[in-house]
Amino acid sequence: MADAKVIPFDDDRSRSGAGRRRGALPGGGRVQGPSSAGPAPVSALPGGQVPEGAAEAAGAAQDGGKGPGSGWDRRIAGGLAFLRRRLTGDYDVDEFGYDEELTDQVLMSVLRPLADKYFRVEVKGIENIPSDGGALIVANHSGTLPLDGLMLQVAVHDNHPAERHLRLLAADLVFMLPVVNELARKAGHTLACAEDAERLLQAGEVVGVMPEGFKGIGKPFSERYKLQRFGRGGFVSTALRAGVPIVPCSIVGAEEIYPMIGNSKTLARVLGIPYFPVTPTFPWLGPLGMLPLPTKWTIQFGEPIPTDGYPPEAAEDPMLMFNLTDQVREQIQHTLYKLLVQRRSVFF
Repeated sequence: MADAKVIPFDDDRSRSGAGRRRGALPGGGRVQGPSSAGPAPVSALPGGQVPEGAAEAAGAAQDGGKGPGSGWDRRIAGGLAFLRRRLTGDYDVDEFGYDEELTDQVLMSVLRPLADKYFRVEVKGIENIPSDGGALIVANHSGTLPLDGLMLQVAVHDNHPAERHLRLLAADLVFMLPVVNELARKAGHTLACAEDAERLLQAGEVVGVMPEGFKGIGKPFSERYKLQRFGRGGFVSTALRAGVPIVPCSIVGAEEIYPMIGNSKTLARVLGIPYFPVTPTFPWLGPLGMLPLPTKWTIQFGEPIPTDGYPPEAAEDPMLMFNLTDQVREQIQHTLYKLLVQRRSVFF
């Protein structure tokens, strides 16, 4: 404290009769006394001096935290700095087009209220995702629109102690749609092909895949929570080549957001999409019918299945791929049934 810069009290103000009570301290210093209009008392250094910045701190407390250095000031400064970097191009994207800063600052901020307040996503087993290194998360797919992938991305980032980013593998259609294509790339999504997935895993990323594809997301409501076929096990081969664990993931709640009671195949062919959903609200209510129902979600990550103990040629063994694919599928299906038994209601 001997070298600290100090600011002397202004004794003229104490004699101005402004209605503030001051008490004398040893050495001639004075301290602000309790008052209905003034801040709480502060301690002075010998000689009637206070550390530099104490007066400003007291003023900030008096005006409700709206003074210099408050949270709002930091947010505004951070926002302006973000806009400056956007306008000047002073930001980085990786070879897949992933923009981590945009994802964290904007996209996650938009999706987070939907996950936390609307769907009230409850996350279990997050410790099964490793803190570093690559991992392949394999999840069920449902909901008519792929909101489950986005909620999974928020769940991993916001609940994992290391705030890991999930890189989702998406279907070709995603990258054929205007605007959606650009946003998906910025958010870290990439084409669902073995080459891209393997490169991401070998780079130490957490990759997410939903092997049911359109068969899962576009299935009728009557088949909810019944897993569709997991393809030919390509995700298992990719995990074996990269030597990363497979983390099964079960998502409950997404099936009911758009109960699909019909499918207009003619319209789907005309529009060039896999299916045209008919729900109790869409297309009857127009754009309002696209509002998802506020169901209660649970996302559970299961015990990881290691793959690093297999020899390199294991990735070409069709029987091994079949067995591991079936193991992952059965674990996800079993957990889905368990979560369905445990939940009290679709909405609570």
